[in-house]
Amino acid sequence: MSRLMPRQPVPALHVPTVGGDDWALAAQRPERFTLIVFYRGLHCPICRTYLGELDKLAGEFASRGVSILAVSSDSAERAATAREQWGLGNLTVGHSLGLDVARAWGLYVSSSRGKTSIGIEEPAQFSEPGIFLVRPDGTLYWGNVSTMPFARPHFREILGALDFVVKNDYPARGEA
Repeated sequence: MSRLMPRQPVPALHVPTVGGDDWALAAQRPERFTLIVFYRGLHCPICRTYLGELDKLAGEFASRGVSILAVSSDSAERAATAREQWGLGNLTVGHSLGLDVARAWGLYVSSSRGKTSIGIEEPAQFSEPGIFLVRPDGTLYWGNVSTMPFARPHFREILGALDFVVKNDYPARGEA
């Protein structure tokens, strides 16, 4: 597993999205940041709640110059089901994330333990959650990864942090 460093380029990211378009980080031109939210997949009830919160706040992020991608290693079918059943109409939802790419981003990978508490089978292997803010020049501003689905950063807090960052021209930290 690699460790990404603030102020350094992040790995390439190119995935298909629900709806058929491809999404490439290199093609993004946000005013301030691209927010990439790696989620576990359709089987994860915590991801449903978490991405539901993000979907409701998507306009707030857009107003701050932040574009968003939510992406998992799920198949196209599972990602489409998640987008529809979870009501993610305001998010671009990517799928088919290769586990080699997930590892390049520093994400942890888990093996299936069967059906989850909501009765959906976990894929044979899938990435655990991670969140990254990437500057338009492709360098890492902020990142957070987890080995578990629990205790993720709250999107309202991220919005507040973005306001502080922009107001104070706060630099990326953790580069030493």
